[in-house]
Amino acid sequence: MDRPGIARRLAAAFATVLVLSGCAGLRPATDSGFVTRTLEIDGTRRAYQVFVPSASARRGPAPVILFLHGSGERGDDGRKPTLVGLGPYVRAHAADFPAIVVFPQVPDGQEWQGANVRAALAALDAATREFDGDRERTYLTGLSMGGYGVWEIALAEPERFAALVPVCGAVRRIRPERDLQVTAVADEADPYAAIATRLSSVPVWIFHGAKDDVVPTHDDRMLARAFDEVSTADARYTEFPDADHNAWDATYAGTPALWPWLFAQRLEPNEADDSAGAAGTLP
Repeated sequence: MDRPGIARRLAAAFATVLVLSGCAGLRPATDSGFVTRTLEIDGTRRAYQVFVPSASARRGPAPVILFLHGSGERGDDGRKPTLVGLGPYVRAHAADFPAIVVFPQVPDGQEWQGANVRAALAALDAATREFDGDRERTYLTGLSMGGYGVWEIALAEPERFAALVPVCGAVRRIRPERDLQVTAVADEADPYAAIATRLSSVPVWIFHGAKDDVVPTHDDRMLARAFDEVSTADARYTEFPDADHNAWDATYAGTPALWPWLFAQRLEPNEADDSAGAAGTLP
């Protein structure tokens, strides 16, 4: 038996594997499903979760969704934002859901404002880089408090998102004891017109329950009218006649047309490049 010959052939085969593994187009296996990540904002470490689609569900760079949770999911565990709204839908469709979903978290007693906006965008940037997200197909959605946050973040980065999907949110402060409002238009005489004008080129689909007694439909109806008047993009409003505040299940799980509509929205390449550069300057 030619043992030296066998050894040489094995060594050559191993060297070939090493060379091929470094070739362009071959990437190491990445995580899939829900994974935990952390970042630091203003000296505070924050945990957040990312849903990573399976290799079989994606074709090239994956769409990216930034999801903003409601009041009940605030905290510092990094997990609660995945338990209400979009998270359960994604979990039920994990095998074929094609998008990366980023789930940042607001600390107890705070809103989607200030440092929490910066944290959400930093998490979005990090997940997009790590998991090969598509900057031309990056979307923003949120429910209740997160519905307010959709407007707050979209106004901060008006060229960043290819579409917006706020659910049972609003604009104005509706309870005096809480600073829950869209601060970017707080001083505007007509905040609805201001939002629609600044975001007139962004596709928007607003959802609300007609029987909502937590966040009334008034602000979303006013926004829908304002977008109808000035929008140059696809602006839609759906009000579920029998839904109360929990309009998110009827939105994410009960509106099949949402997903093909959402994933069809795309930024022009120069817009995506500009938003990437702007986001990189966040403190």
